Amino acid sequence: MKRHFETRLLKWKNVQKPLPLMLIGARQTGKTYLLKHFLSACFEDMLYINFSENKEFVQFFQPTLHPNEIISRMELFFNRKFNSEKTLFFFDEIQDCEEAIASLKYFAESEQHYRIVTAGSLLGVKINRMKTSFPVGKVRLEYLYPMDFEEFLWAIDENLLAEAIRHCYIENKPLPEIVHQKALTLYRTYLCTGGMPAVVRQFIENEKSLVAFDIETTSNILTGYLADMVKYAVKNNAVKIHQVYNSMPAQLAKANAKFMYKLVAAGGNKEKFESAIDWLIHANMLLPCVKVDLPQSPLSAYRIDNHFKLYLSDIGLLVSLSKIHFNEIMQPAAMIYRGFITENYVAQTFRAKGIDLFYWESGNQAEIDFILNLQGAIIPVEVKSSNNVRSGSLQSYVNRYHPSYSIRISTLNFGFSGEIKSVPLYAVHCIDV
Repeated sequence: MKRHFETRLLKWKNVQKPLPLMLIGARQTGKTYLLKHFLSACFEDMLYINFSENKEFVQFFQPTLHPNEIISRMELFFNRKFNSEKTLFFFDEIQDCEEAIASLKYFAESEQHYRIVTAGSLLGVKINRMKTSFPVGKVRLEYLYPMDFEEFLWAIDENLLAEAIRHCYIENKPLPEIVHQKALTLYRTYLCTGGMPAVVRQFIENEKSLVAFDIETTSNILTGYLADMVKYAVKNNAVKIHQVYNSMPAQLAKANAKFMYKLVAAGGNKEKFESAIDWLIHANMLLPCVKVDLPQSPLSAYRIDNHFKLYLSDIGLLVSLSKIHFNEIMQPAAMIYRGFITENYVAQTFRAKGIDLFYWESGNQAEIDFILNLQGAIIPVEVKSSNNVRSGSLQSYVNRYHPSYSIRISTLNFGFSGEIKSVPLYAVHCIDV
């Protein structure tokens, strides 16, 4: 699970004096599991501290933040001696201890080679609202997202298929039709489960059967998200955050997925809900996709901030929140929701690759779902949920801006024709910057 991230962890571990590592991600994306089970095998000793489970641990960082004094207090409390070269210090749920976050600056500057890793469910929110200054430049920030489709294939032991998909993407060579159909079926299965590790594990434990799949696993994660909104949000903002999150199926299901405040609540406007949206984005629960008026590099210079879409961080959570039955996904011919489900899947896959999300439109005449900067080229990406790929929007964009090539994501097999690279829905993870 999360092999790409484990590779980055190994590189961090092998640096002689690494910066403290802070892993940011939404609840239940597997942060604690990855850090504990992977890094514990790399170090002779590990001290695990969870600030949410034990509030008194904040006292290790009082009254001073000097690393040697912090470690000395820990040694006395745990009756253990720690070796800065051999001991890994893991501070979990660090958003509950602002002093611990502030101390990372001093651990980074210490002459001792301390190995510090931290994680938290709402670190993005905490960093954005810290009363003291965040140790910018003294911490290595890493982001963990739900498992993408390739990682889902690894988890269910479809390694050969995962390799074949990558090979065909590079070569623009179609998969054999029988394998192509198998990959599409597994892709639709992934739409049902999503990429939250606990959900994927439950799917595997139930013999990879959607019939035996317990939807309560996903529902419980959503319940935990809502509990975090109440626990960590400013009191008068928690209700608004809840309203925005619950409005997402309606936001995405309409013909134009641009976010509309009035769909959150009657009389809704930017002033009323902007801070709630900001909270959800920093919590990694929602992913923003901003309109650009001119598809040129750098895309961020041409963004129109008041025109944006929002996507959920995990497709399984969106399916659960939308109360879509699995049969409607596995039999797509009857699925009226497949357009926005597909677009959300593509958005979360891109974001997990570290790709910033932008889109382009020309009034009501044409819209390109995603605009990417790939190897220095601005590439339009059109998303289709089926094999019906006829669309005037992409042609309109090509006629106006003449990109070196375009990408069309659909249920069609791999290929390259007419300056359009065909990418099957099960291969979106292969698109990389």
